[in-house]
Amino acid sequence: MGAEVWLVVAGLMMAAWMYSRWRHSYWSSRGVPTPPFLPFLGHMHKQISLFQFRWDYIDEVYYKNGGSKYCGLYELFRPVLMIGDPDLLKNIFVKDFDHFVDRRRILAEDGSILNEMLSNKTGDEWKTLRDILTPTFTSGKMRSMFPIICSKADDLVYFSLKEAAIKPFIDMNANFGRFTMDTIASCAFGIECNSFEKEESEFAKRAGDFFEFSLLKVLIFTLFNMYPRVCSALGIKMELSPVKFFRSVVEETIAARKSGQRRGDYLDLLLDARAGHEDISAPYSLTSTHSQDATARDSPTVEHHTVIKETPSSTDKVSLTQCKKMLTDKSIVAQCVLFLIAGYDTTASALAFSSFLLAKYPIHQLHLREEVQQMIEEHGDITYQGILEAKFLDACIMETLRLYPPGTFGERLCTKTYKLPGTEVTLHPGDLVTIPFWSLHHDPRYWQHPDEFQPDRFLPENKAKITGFTHMPFGIGPRNCIAMRFALMEAKVALAKLVIASELRLARGHEELKLTSSPFPLKADGGVNLVVIPLPAGKQS
Repeated sequence: MGAEVWLVVAGLMMAAWMYSRWRHSYWSSRGVPTPPFLPFLGHMHKQISLFQFRWDYIDEVYYKNGGSKYCGLYELFRPVLMIGDPDLLKNIFVKDFDHFVDRRRILAEDGSILNEMLSNKTGDEWKTLRDILTPTFTSGKMRSMFPIICSKADDLVYFSLKEAAIKPFIDMNANFGRFTMDTIASCAFGIECNSFEKEESEFAKRAGDFFEFSLLKVLIFTLFNMYPRVCSALGIKMELSPVKFFRSVVEETIAARKSGQRRGDYLDLLLDARAGHEDISAPYSLTSTHSQDATARDSPTVEHHTVIKETPSSTDKVSLTQCKKMLTDKSIVAQCVLFLIAGYDTTASALAFSSFLLAKYPIHQLHLREEVQQMIEEHGDITYQGILEAKFLDACIMETLRLYPPGTFGERLCTKTYKLPGTEVTLHPGDLVTIPFWSLHHDPRYWQHPDEFQPDRFLPENKAKITGFTHMPFGIGPRNCIAMRFALMEAKVALAKLVIASELRLARGHEELKLTSSPFPLKADGGVNLVVIPLPAGKQS
């Protein structure tokens, strides 16, 4: 190879290196601290590694590189601002939400139902669809699905006790997965999955395939996140075969419902909304459940303090024409599939972590069992109203979600030019903000003994002490998890029925949890193995 060729190669390499240096000077030129990065890759090698927990790296950035306030990261060449300051987060999530309406979109090929999901909608399309879907998750609608959830929870308890009779310990993560699978299949897809039977159903197999992570899936997902048009040009597809299967299931069920069949489930509620049987109105207004309490106003948690309430307004209703335009059969299929994607693994993992923590801290397990026994004495059974009133049950779930949030980070996309209050940092439309949920949930400045399971933190008398925007397992503000009420009801019913029927103990050799390095959601590596001991009937009532 001649000297001229080597000079050209060297010149190209130098130009590429200088280009990389220029692109990676975005944050430093604005006075924003940035952790060390690699040329061309930025910080991507740290964020998609299968050998290091993403939240471990983000935690390091949070404490060492200014992330507890804000710092800059790079996804290859794309600048991302990480914000860990609760006051700044309050502005982004709530006060100045109109500047951060959108999330990062996951663009699949044209015609994919992934593009129709609420989580992928932006701007006015998102707001209209959110307004349409919000009434399907009101308390009244949750009450109509409560019997289905109770039935599936009974199956969970029966199966777990039967399995415990022949095994020294059982994997409760797997059993909770069966429970959430059956519940979502019934409530969202209108079918009986029967995951607790020996023969695995086609639905369960397809869902298992979908949620099985691999390096290839992570890479494809990451590429579609960052370069969707390049992926489309290269013929890389995001539409996975399990999604096509779920689509066919919902389409068949919709056809059956049109002929008059009804179950009172989520699919019925969507069809009712499209037909105009629901009052669709839910513009967002900032209100407070404790308007006289300044501390509460600044300390939002899942159920109390400053929240975004969806309140009807005669001036901002979604018309029936808009509703029918947005809720096509394809859109309904997409929301049902989203229900599965967002609610299957996340709720199963939260329940598995909860059961492990209750086994590890038997005093809290006893306290919870006594509360459920009192509920049964007052209401005659585990009832919808009883679940709503069970404060320690709620506290156990919330503390579990603090220690093990399903999503370890969140994102918002800037939609209008915005100067971060109290700083010289200006964000522009298209700039991405990431929020380190894991770090906020474990920061000793906000949580005394952050690694300990202390459900009392979330009892009503203590909630006002929680620093606002440091506990966000479902996100917060107008773009929080729309199915939060359903997920909490599902988890509370399952946990209540399990602890009243059995005692949970740690299995020998499985006293500590190991977490997987899968990017989402947070899961236990090797399952959650517990000893499940049936309780005499007298101790269950």
